[in-house]
Amino acid sequence: MIRSAASGPDSLASAAGRIEPAVGLAGAQARLGGRVIWDHVDLAVAPGEFTAILGPNGAGKTTLLRVVLGDLPLSAGSVAVLGQPAGARSRAIGYLPQRRHFDAGMPIRGVDLVRLGLDGARWGIPLRRRPARVDAAIELVGAAAYASRPIGRLSGGEQQRLLIAQALVSSPRLLILDEPLDSLDLPNQTATASLLARIVREQGVTVLLVAHDVNPLLPYLDRVVYFGAGRAVSGAPREVITADTLSRLYGAAIEVLEASDGRLVVVGLPEAPAHHSDRHDHA
Repeated sequence: MIRSAASGPDSLASAAGRIEPAVGLAGAQARLGGRVIWDHVDLAVAPGEFTAILGPNGAGKTTLLRVVLGDLPLSAGSVAVLGQPAGARSRAIGYLPQRRHFDAGMPIRGVDLVRLGLDGARWGIPLRRRPARVDAAIELVGAAAYASRPIGRLSGGEQQRLLIAQALVSSPRLLILDEPLDSLDLPNQTATASLLARIVREQGVTVLLVAHDVNPLLPYLDRVVYFGAGRAVSGAPREVITADTLSRLYGAAIEVLEASDGRLVVVGLPEAPAHHSDRHDHA
């Protein structure tokens, strides 16, 4: 069950309906291939929150995204997204899947990639004129200086900014990102985390993000959801990522160390969140 790491109930649950969650699960169970991935999940993510989904490989992080997107029905319980059943508000959701790699010879420009976020579903028929919102999304992510260059010739960090712009160009209320920091070096991870935090603050977008390493995100997060052992715990980052909370979650001794620079290291898991080698949830 997802619970607040604090002594009281989850902050949104205690609001008793005063705030409708952007993402809400109640008594939720997810199965893949006949196997229960997680069970008894209750979660409420407030509008405008920046939330990271953490845990070792196979714990069900990407499974949660599939449930929220409406791609995977729950086997028990309920899910609501932006006040409707999952899948009903897909036009109000921006989605960035696990990182794509572009061939160096790919001629499509960054601006064209962003534009696909608007006319990619038009059976190959582009909009006659480039809408102003395309340029606005590019400006928002700070990519105007290189958006006219071929996407394959840009750095990983530049590509990621344009992919985020593509997910934002339709002005979504909810932005879902699956491992957006993967394959980026530390400076670009930090820059991307800061960019997403600014989008949350300035645009009021709710961000739900899967990550393996919480540290680049730590200064910006409102909430983390930590999956493990078929269960999960939710709350403020430094309430959840503690030896006591994670030990209760896993039913085993887990140690959380804090480095001199403030980075957290989890010891005792099959794979610590900062050191995963596989980017996928396998079931």
